[in-house]
Amino acid sequence: MTQPVASMTGFARAEGAAGRLAWAWELRGVNGRGLDLKIRLPPGAEALEPALREAAGRMVKRGNVTANLSVQREAQSRLAVDEAALEQALSLAVALAARIGAEPPRAEALLALPGVMRQGASEPDEDATPAYRQGFEAALADFVQARRSEGARLATSLATLLDEVAALCREAQAQAADQPQAQRARMLETVRGLLAEAPGLPEERIAQEVALLASRSDVREELDRLDSHLQAARALLDEGGPVGRRLDFLVQEFNREANTLCAKSASVALTATGLRLKAAIEQMREQVQNIE
Repeated sequence: MTQPVASMTGFARAEGAAGRLAWAWELRGVNGRGLDLKIRLPPGAEALEPALREAAGRMVKRGNVTANLSVQREAQSRLAVDEAALEQALSLAVALAARIGAEPPRAEALLALPGVMRQGASEPDEDATPAYRQGFEAALADFVQARRSEGARLATSLATLLDEVAALCREAQAQAADQPQAQRARMLETVRGLLAEAPGLPEERIAQEVALLASRSDVREELDRLDSHLQAARALLDEGGPVGRRLDFLVQEFNREANTLCAKSASVALTATGLRLKAAIEQMREQVQNIE
């Protein structure tokens, strides 16, 4: 089954709770030469990292990816009576009331005395490790889907640019069809003028130089290679998966041939087409930089 093209940029968030712990995963990805995965875990969850790295490595092949787990503990305020402090306060209060003939102490007055009430012991947190891992897997799935959605848009844009490059190559081919003959004719005319002024020049040698210069103005070889690169780029888009590196190499080859075409151009029209070709290839390069 063909894998879709994926972008290296993406974002996903998953959140949930385990007992009194509320957690949230955030995954962010940007362009990178290889896979650089940074996982930030709260204290006590460090043992999860190897398994999380393995899971991410199966789904993501390239890009700078940051996975951050944040955890919050719900506030818990439970009060308990310090029985020893209450017994002591009650004894003192009753004795004092009897001594001065006052009313017995009220319960709320006793509980309000310092030290009678204290913070109760917190319930132990349940093991949140399974929840953390499930949350990471959910966030990772959404992250991969976000990258694929962006990758689909990139693939469509690249296909359009490849069509534009193909059309420009056809235009350049038509403009360059008569270029070697025209270049040879212009050179021969120049040579005739030189021979008229300096008849001692070896005519055979001059003819060889003219033929060589004319052959150097022939851009059919560059156009043939551009056509081959177009076919290879379309095949990579159809193949899908992590093809970004190979597409990046192909774009460099596209640019090399376009530069040579412009250098060999002997007409304003062909030069203009070559410059438009270079502009389209540069747009391709910008898009390819985002592909996994």
